[in-house]
Parts: sequence; C-alpha cells; structure tokens
Amino acid sequence: MTEKKTLLSRLFGSRPEKQPQEEQVPAQSQTDAVQVSSAPTAEIDPFCLNLSPGHAVYKLSALWREQAGWQPAPSFRLQGPEGANVIPTAQAKQELARLLLTVNATANQRLSRAVPKGKLQKDEKPPPPPDLDAQAVAFVSNDRLTAWVFAYPPVGAGKELDRDMLSKALGEKQVKYGLDEGLLDALPKDPKRYLHLFLAARGSAAVHGKDGQIVDLFKRKPERELVVDEYNHVDYASISFIQNASEGDVICRIIAPTPGEAGRTVLGQDLPARDGKTASVPKGRNTALSEDGTALVATKTGHVEFNGRTFQVKPVLDIDGNVDYSTGHINFLGDIHVHGDVCTGFTVRAMGNITVDGVVEAATVEAGGDLIMVKGAQGDNRAVLRASHSIFAKYLENCCVYAMEDLHADCIINCDVYCDGLVEVRSGRGTIIGGGIRAAHEVSAGVVGSRAETHTDVVLGGLPCQEFDQEVLVREIADLEEELAKTELQPESPLKFTRMGKLRIQLATSKNKLEQFARALEELRESEEASGLRLLSCDVAYAGTSVTIGPAFYRFRQETRPVRASLIGEEISII
Repeated sequence: MTEKKTLLSRLFGSRPEKQPQEEQVPAQSQTDAVQVSSAPTAEIDPFCLNLSPGHAVYKLSALWREQAGWQPAPSFRLQGPEGANVIPTAQAKQELARLLLTVNATANQRLSRAVPKGKLQKDEKPPPPPDLDAQAVAFVSNDRLTAWVFAYPPVGAGKELDRDMLSKALGEKQVKYGLDEGLLDALPKDPKRYLHLFLAARGSAAVHGKDGQIVDLFKRKPERELVVDEYNHVDYASISFIQNASEGDVICRIIAPTPGEAGRTVLGQDLPARDGKTASVPKGRNTALSEDGTALVATKTGHVEFNGRTFQVKPVLDIDGNVDYSTGHINFLGDIHVHGDVCTGFTVRAMGNITVDGVVEAATVEAGGDLIMVKGAQGDNRAVLRASHSIFAKYLENCCVYAMEDLHADCIINCDVYCDGLVEVRSGRGTIIGGGIRAAHEVSAGVVGSRAETHTDVVLGGLPCQEFDQEVLVREIADLEEELAKTELQPESPLKFTRMGKLRIQLATSKNKLEQFARALEELRESEEASGLRLLSCDVAYAGTSVTIGPAFYRFRQETRPVRASLIGEEISII
C-alpha cells in the first residue's frame, strides 16, 4: 500500500520529504512547480505556452521532482537569450499552436513509457518505473528561421542529458545552420535544462532592398488657399504660385535603391532577396541630373512647376513697370509677373501663370495657368480675362471673364463671367451686381443684385467656358464658309486658287477640331451632370436677380435673405 501511494505521489505531486536546510525553498515555489497559478495576471504573455495543471508535462515534472528533489516549474516560452523575443508578436500565436502539438505528442508518449498502464490485483505491488534516458526534442518555427530545443528528464537510472542527445534531436529536424554551440555545450549542466524551451539556432531572414525615392524640395501642387483676415479682407498680393529657382538649384533629391540581402534558414536553405527598384526621375524641361546622380537641378533660372509627370523650369518674365508702349504686347512661353498695370489696348499672353500687381484696364490677359490680379480690373466693357486654371482678383468691373476652374473675387460688377467651377465672392464687399454669372457648379456670394433692382443673371449647370469656346469655333467655321463662297465667285486667277486652297485647309482643320471638341465636351458634360452640384448661396438676394438651373427659371421679386437655391425635380427650390 505504501508503494502505491508513492507512485501516486510521483504522478500528482504530493509534498516531498523535508529537504536539508540548504535545499529549503519557499512553499509557494513548491506549489508553482506542479500547477499553473490561478491568480489573475495583469497581462497575458503572448509568447508563453500555458498548460493545464493536469497536463502530462506536469506529471513528468512530478516524477522528476520525486526522484531529484525540488525543481523549477516547467516553462515553454518562445524566447532568446535573457528572455528576448526573437519572433514577431503576430507570429507567436501560430507558433504556440504548433508547439502545443509537439509538446502534447512527445509528453504523452514519454508519460506512457514512464508509467505503464494496467490494473493491479489486490495486494499486488506496482512495478518499478523503467529506466529511461533523458530525451531532447527540437522545435522549428514555420518560417524555418528559428529552432528551439527542450528536454524531458531521465526516469529511474536513466542517463542524464548530454550534448549528443541535443545534436541528435536537432539532426532529426535537419537543423544545421546558425547553431548556438555555446548553448549546446552548457545546457547539459544548466539547472533549468529540463522542461524548459531554449533557443538553439537562428537563421537569417532575407532583407529586400528598399526602392529608390524622390524627395521633393519644391511643391508639386502649390496650395491655393485664400486667407481671410479679421476684417474679412483677402491680401491678393500674397497669392503667388511662382516657385523661383536659380540655375544650379536642387529641385529634388534622388535616393538610390538598396540591394537585397539573401537569407538562410536553420535548415541551410537559401532565401532569395529582391533588390530595390530605381525611382523614376521627374526630369523635365530645363532640368538635369547632377554628376553623381543624386539630385535633379535647374539648368536655367525660372519658375519650378510640376506638370503631372516631371518637374520643369519655366522662365519668369518680370515687367518692372506697366505694360504699355514701352513694352508692347507680350506673348511668353513661361510665367509673367507684371509689377505695374496692364494699360488699355495691350495684350498679355503666357503659357504659365500671370500675376499683375496693378490694375488691368481695357486689355486682354490670357494665362495658360492661373491669373492673379492683386488690385483688379476696370475693363470699360472691353477687357477680356482668361485663365486655363483659376482667376483671383480684388475686384472685376465691366469685363468678360473666362475661368476653366474657379473664380475668387471680392466684388464683381457688370461682368460677363463664364466659369467651369466655383464662383466665390465672399471676402471684402462680397457683392455681385449686374451682368451675368454662368457657373458649372456653384455661385457663393454675400450679396447678389442691388437695392436699385439691377438686373443680375445667375446661370448654373453645364460647362459655360467650354460651351462658349465651342460657340466661337462654330462662328469661325461659318465665317470661313462664307468667305470661301465669296472667293469662288471671283474671276479665275492664280491668286484665287491659292486663296481657296488655304481656306479649304483652314475649314477642314476647324471642322475636325470642332468634332473633337464636341466629343470631349459631351463627356465632360455627362460627368459634370452626374456630380449633381448646382447651387446659388448668398446672404442677400435683391429684386431683379434671376436664377436659371437647367430648364428651370426663377426671378426674385423682393429682397430675400438668406438664399439657398437649388434644383429639386423640375423646379428651383429657394430655402
């Protein structure tokens, strides 16, 4: 009966006999050696394998403690030297699941050999436990970059753990690269050598090369934000999209790609690595690579602009005074900065942005980019202002204005405005008086109309600027056809044939251009209509103001404030 109790104590960990004074340990440590603490923990260790108190590992630990005295509690933690983590936290959960399968299989098999099953007859003595040598087990991570080893203690007179056992276990898993030889030599003498997980080998992961990068020193898209001060005024002089660069200035830095570094698994298998890709250099007009290829520099002095693919340096033409008889008409491929006025009768055209610090009189100003008028325009019903992007002006008076994008101003008086985006007149006086405002999306203003009931038209929808250009092209074709018909009635002469040939070429070119323009306009119109945003919003709308949205028309008969007019169904709703 005594022998049966001894066997049960080996399996379930009864209190061991009193140890000599130098081997005494706290009672709490003895309890931790055979069961998992039930006290709540502040944080669960994501790298530690938690086993139930009745697991085969704890039964094997009890057998070993019965044989060798107190031993540290089993611990299976995916760690490196000094408890350092060697795998990512996201990978730990998957590896712990695989480790649990390995521990379950080997521990149950080991327990079945250490404690043979079978019922004992009455008064029959249990057989003595067999002599089993220590057993080493290797565990390899799923990515084959890490290998751990743990050992089960000997049973009876079995042989203690040695280096050969560890090498054999690792050899069975074909682990042969990155072995920690020092660990394998020292582990057989380690007090925690049994039922603890040790990092035995580490491979080297493949390191992919980093792609090359472009570090911009100039903005690709300058911000177009109007800053309104506490007096509701906008300083149009501070709106400048010109990014000046001198010859030799660095536009952007070019970071070269890095080569990849091949890795190797603990099984000795090579892991290929990808080299980084070379960055596409945004080299455009008037730019060049530096000698060492690490920078894109300007080859001319001018304005730096990004056209969607490349940086280019556009020359900036500075006009110190007015555009008048001293300068004549100006037609420039880059950007233009006029520090004075644009006088009556003169024309300023640029492929880029145009900035006018003074006043635009009865003149023509056409910008391929943005048009900025710090003071404004007094057109005398003869000024034509056109921009392929946006227009910014302090005030606009008696002008014809075309903006492919947005229009921002403090005041618009008696102007014909065609805008394919937003017309915003909120800063300063924020007033629209007289004329016609045609906008694709929205007109936002403080006041529309006047107390004198000045006739002011607001038309929303479509693409006003594009549609006007189409009408101009149609009239041009009609004029060419009329001129061709008159030329055909002239007497036969070499001059007639030459003239008719030129007219036919011009007519064919214009018709082809009109067809392409019509197709593109139809696509744009469909996309604009799909957006559905057509709105007039203002604080005050005076009598005499009319709103047209598509087929619907509404005229204000009295002063209304505030106003939010939009199309609902087939009618204009005024909120």
